[in-house]
Order: sequence, then C-alpha cells, then structure tokens
Amino acid sequence: MDFSHFCLEKASRDQAQAIADLVNLTYRGETGWTRETHIIQGDRTNQQEVETAMSNPGARFFVINQPENLASCIYVAKEHDSAYIGFFSVHPNLQGKGLGKYMLEQAETFALRTLGVHKLVMFVVSQRPELIAFYQRRGYSRTGKIETYPLHLGIGVPKVPGLTIEYLEKII
Repeated sequence: MDFSHFCLEKASRDQAQAIADLVNLTYRGETGWTRETHIIQGDRTNQQEVETAMSNPGARFFVINQPENLASCIYVAKEHDSAYIGFFSVHPNLQGKGLGKYMLEQAETFALRTLGVHKLVMFVVSQRPELIAFYQRRGYSRTGKIETYPLHLGIGVPKVPGLTIEYLEKII
C-alpha cells in the first residue's frame, strides 16, 4: 500500500477521545485481526488515560488522520534508557495493508533520533500469539517477563482465567 497520502502528525489534545475510540475499536471492536473480544471485555482505554499519557513531557502520540476518522495512532514514551510503545492501533478497515508496519517504523525512528534511545519495550497479552508473531517479525523479542493481567489499570476484564501480559523488546 502506498502511504504517501498519509501524513503522520503529532496528536493534539482535542483528539484524545478520538484516539480512545480508535484504540477501543481496534482491540475491543467486532472486526479486525487485533481484536481481543474473545478473551477480554470492556474498554481498552478512555479519554482521561489518553490525556494523561499526552501530558507526559517525554512522550509523543502520533496519529494519521483521515477525513472521516483516525486511521492509526501510536504512543512513544521515554522511560529511563528505553522507549515504551503503547496505544498502537490501526483502524480495522485498514488492517493487513502495511499501515501498522509503517507506523511502528516511524515510532522506532522517533525513539532513536529524537529520544536518543536504542531499546524499545512494550507489553502484549500473552494469549495473543498472532500479535506476538507480528512484533517478532519486526524484530521484537520475548523477554521472559510475564505478569498477571493488570486489572488495576482498567484496561478490560478477562473473560478467560489465567490471562497474562508479557514484555517484548527490540534493540535498534
């Protein structure tokens, strides 16, 4: 897919609700390969969480806008000697066309050139092998760090017992 007509931009604060809506649609909606509705119920995020993340001076939300909605978003935050990647979403209608790969590459370039870090970290639901495989194809490795699903973060309620998250990292 040709992304020359897409413009990666820094998200504005007034887009917080639209970002929350996109993340929820991507992970808890009814379509797209990234949905988790079979194992997790409830919203993945909300406007307040996005606004809080936006207020981090060492972080940046990037979006690709379309006239009718957001096409994609990704969050990059410097944490010590690494960059945390989160809120990564591609609208279900645009999934499987390379836009996610493009967004991730842009976030990694920002982390290296602007934040000056060489290690990227993220966490994913361990019971999502297809999502872990997506990141592994892009150079991320499993760290072996696995934790109980973080109910205290308010990112949904497990529908299946024993849900966990695991940390992935990539050195660039």
